[in-house]
Amino acid sequence: MAFNIFKKIFGSRNDRLLKQYRKEVQTINVLEADFESLSDAQLQAKTEEFKAALAAGKTLDDILPQAFAVVREAGKRVFGMRHYDVQMIGGMALHQGKIAEMRTGEGKTLVATLPTYLNALEGKGVHVITVNDYLAKRDAEWMGQLYGFLGLSTGVILSGQSQQEKQIAYSMDITYGTNNEFGFDYLRDNMAIFAEERVMRAQHFAVVDEVDSILIDEARTPLIISGPAEDKAELYQKINPLISQLEEGEEDPETKEQSGDYIVDAKSRQIFLTDDGHAKVEALLIEVGLLEAEDSLYDATNIGLMIHINAALRAHILFEKDKDYIVEDGQVVIIDEFTGRKMQGRRWSEGLHQAVEAKEGVKIQQESQTFASITFQNYFRQYNKLAGMTGTADTEAGEFLSTYGLEVVVIPPNKTPQRQDLTDLVFLDMEGKFAAIVEDIRATNVTGQPILVGTASIEMSELLSRLLHKEKIKHSVLNAKHHEQEANIIADAGRLGAITIATNMAGRGTDIVLGGNLELEIEQLGEATAEQIAEVKAAWKVRHDQVLALGGLKVIASERHESRRIDNQLRGRSGRQGDVGVTRFYLSLDDDLMRRFASDKVKGMMKRLGMTSHEAIEHTMVTKSIERAQKQVERLHQDERANLLKFDDIANEQRKVVYTQRNELMSADAAEVTDVVDGLREQVVEQLVGIYVPAGSLHEQWDIPNLENALHEELGVRLPLAQWLEEDKNLYEETLIEKVVAELKEIYLTKMSVVDEKTRHHFEKEVLLRTIDKQWRVHLSEMDYLRRGIHLRGYAQKDPFQEYRRESSELFKAFLNEVTSETVKILSLVQIGGQQDVADYEDQPHQPQTLQANHPAAASISDAINGSAEASAVDVQDESTYRRDEPKVGRNDPCPCGSGKKYKQCCGKLS
Repeated sequence: MAFNIFKKIFGSRNDRLLKQYRKEVQTINVLEADFESLSDAQLQAKTEEFKAALAAGKTLDDILPQAFAVVREAGKRVFGMRHYDVQMIGGMALHQGKIAEMRTGEGKTLVATLPTYLNALEGKGVHVITVNDYLAKRDAEWMGQLYGFLGLSTGVILSGQSQQEKQIAYSMDITYGTNNEFGFDYLRDNMAIFAEERVMRAQHFAVVDEVDSILIDEARTPLIISGPAEDKAELYQKINPLISQLEEGEEDPETKEQSGDYIVDAKSRQIFLTDDGHAKVEALLIEVGLLEAEDSLYDATNIGLMIHINAALRAHILFEKDKDYIVEDGQVVIIDEFTGRKMQGRRWSEGLHQAVEAKEGVKIQQESQTFASITFQNYFRQYNKLAGMTGTADTEAGEFLSTYGLEVVVIPPNKTPQRQDLTDLVFLDMEGKFAAIVEDIRATNVTGQPILVGTASIEMSELLSRLLHKEKIKHSVLNAKHHEQEANIIADAGRLGAITIATNMAGRGTDIVLGGNLELEIEQLGEATAEQIAEVKAAWKVRHDQVLALGGLKVIASERHESRRIDNQLRGRSGRQGDVGVTRFYLSLDDDLMRRFASDKVKGMMKRLGMTSHEAIEHTMVTKSIERAQKQVERLHQDERANLLKFDDIANEQRKVVYTQRNELMSADAAEVTDVVDGLREQVVEQLVGIYVPAGSLHEQWDIPNLENALHEELGVRLPLAQWLEEDKNLYEETLIEKVVAELKEIYLTKMSVVDEKTRHHFEKEVLLRTIDKQWRVHLSEMDYLRRGIHLRGYAQKDPFQEYRRESSELFKAFLNEVTSETVKILSLVQIGGQQDVADYEDQPHQPQTLQANHPAAASISDAINGSAEASAVDVQDESTYRRDEPKVGRNDPCPCGSGKKYKQCCGKLS
């Protein structure tokens, strides 16, 4: 109560920010008339004026009103669109590094031009991040017209682009792309051997579109660059038929006794083998020859088999065709649970995708191993300034602030919303629910009011489509199987009498216009006359007014999603820019969300009360209880993300050290590289000598013969240490180390004298980088194994997180030691006969020929963090991180351009 009184007197934080922004908007509006009077050339000259002002010491905030006024005027001249005042407010929130929550249809794409233009004036590059390649390309081409008019360059990064194309795109003032591609390019840059191979600039300022989807939904798992691992296709094929012989059981809540072979936990989407199930699986594995008769699944050597069994169980029981994935062209393609779109190239890891492929009888692809990884949280927190925009962010405001330091500002709509959100209708079963939906569609369609029907899966969209076909009701279906027709289906979804069944695909990056999409109609005319365009506009206006009179777009949802934001996105399709509209959710007690949080007792009670299949409950109390269930799931997912970040922060500290060291080495000069190599050599010698010559010990305690052998075995040199000691009785351990180091350096320099000094330094640098990369891959695997099993420490009354921190620190020390010893060993043992030997070493592939860019599925994180062996993860496979269009040219070959120089000194510097 006290808080409410305080808020009433002083206003909320959001109110105070809006008040501040509105004052700034008034200043911008005063400038509008002055800028309208400028010619195009005068308006365009403002860009250079702003850059000069910044160079003279002014800040971005100082020039904000003028810059925003320039962008508004440019928008009117380029697009015929004037930024609304609320769009100006949204632009200010973004410029200040906040999240602007703006309702659907408020023009967020145009809002982004304001802070993007302003921050691009600094010349450090601005990244505009979208959820898919289509939107990135569309927005770059569309908004690029405005930036180009004002003298700024625009680029776009897409999956499959060549290295040179990406270097050009990143060099532009403004670069559009997807969150995955930005993250993967960052990882690839930190796997490069030569500085010329890197594509990105520093992370300066980013505007993230659909920020809740990218920073919340997709941030539940890390981005991973991986390469091929051992092929186990035959193993998956042998295990697959065994699953059908297992029977589902249940656990008695009172006695905890278990029946059957496995138990499904619907809430956590997990499967657990019972004791009987373990025995049965062991017997089945012995039958097919995968387990010896005297062996047990619990043996350490059989942990791999247990992982495959769990993956096969999950594939058969938890993952459904046409809901979680589809089979297309002989491949299993994942369906995004949040957008309903196909996730082309993405794969579940830890054997789950291979298990699903075995289940569906398609070709089983090879597994992969991790080469580099980072979470979205740790990638995006590298930006000097980060901002985002979406229609649904306020429900996650706390997490945005705690994780990214991003404050959510709710921007008021340009026009007062008139949409009517009806209370939910809850039915006893699916049959009653779908019957009611079909009846509602039939009754509404008679009037001509357009209808959008939202479903949570392809399976449900096709079921509803069959029911409508049965009733001979004409409609369109938009799901991952028909995504090619998405633009045309959405363009017609607001027309009179239109019925569109859609998965969550209709919730992002689309705009359903009442009466049909006017811009698309005009575009399809081609080179039309002014009269033809006016005629089309007049016809559209009539249709638009007719649909408004009928009540606007009606949204019917077939179930609640586990996230309130997804529901709000679907509602947001209706009532854009102050239009009228109506929404209604139909639920049943058989829906996934209801089954997970409303027990069978509720269903039984309703039946006892006499409720039939075709009767519905409609009460705000029911709606509130469903929202409570959604909040439970949201909290669960938030805990998963927080836990993931907690563990990854430790890995991130190590990642920063390694990547910083790599970048310093790549840009190091000859003297610096020599210092590094000398330092590593000294460390290795100190460690070796310390084993056989204990600190502070007497000469009689020194094990010189074994030290001589160790130096020979490790570094390939035979040094007469015993003779040195005979000749110099005053030698002690420090001087012995200095003498060994000096001898090793002399031998090394003599060996390397066959090449010039520049080539030697280049060779040393490459050996260092390749050794770091090789050991880093090993370290990542060890960290991954550690994290999966660390939860077991809890049974010993130890804190798993503290144990992970301690052991990962030990692993990192071991990694640094391995890098040191292996680098010195390679440089000591390598035999160089001339320049060609160095050139041959350089021409070896320094990265695997086939890399995969992986983004694990959200469902996997609870497994990975809680340590379950059957953790699933989704891989985004970009099978061609670099695509070569011409034959490979060696770095020391003559340059194909004909200059007469070596390739690495000519065109090789650019590619």
